[in-house]
Amino acid sequence: MFNILVLYYSRSGNTEKMATAVTEGARSIDNSNVELSYHVEAEDLGRFDAIIFGVPTYNHAIPFETEKLLEAAAEWGISFKEKIGAAFGSYGWSGEAPKLLLEIMKNKFEMNIIAPPLLAKYIPDNLMIHKCQNLGRIVAKALVAQL
Repeated sequence: MFNILVLYYSRSGNTEKMATAVTEGARSIDNSNVELSYHVEAEDLGRFDAIIFGVPTYNHAIPFETEKLLEAAAEWGISFKEKIGAAFGSYGWSGEAPKLLLEIMKNKFEMNIIAPPLLAKYIPDNLMIHKCQNLGRIVAKALVAQL
């Protein structure tokens, strides 16, 4: 059994819709224990084998709450080395937050990332929801392959 966290931040509900679909996809794979959350404490991040972040882009940046969480994880000395990471998010005009987050996960935390991130302009349509479900399955299958 492996543990996957789908952690999202959403003001409009668009990234939340994506997070729900990612969770559905990951849960469809046997041996996956998937937690969908809007908030988690930094010290709890270490118990997950994979973390999939859902972050919208506001003002060309990662949401402040997500930045603070990652800073706290670094301060706690939590190791994400070789854990699987992925990112997705909605945006209105620029969309770089999920890309920036993948860079942090890869370069600072040494995670094995699934790239590129999924990006939905405004409200995710049915095709994007399907892609989100597939992202969840890809992450879960990558964990199965490590067993």
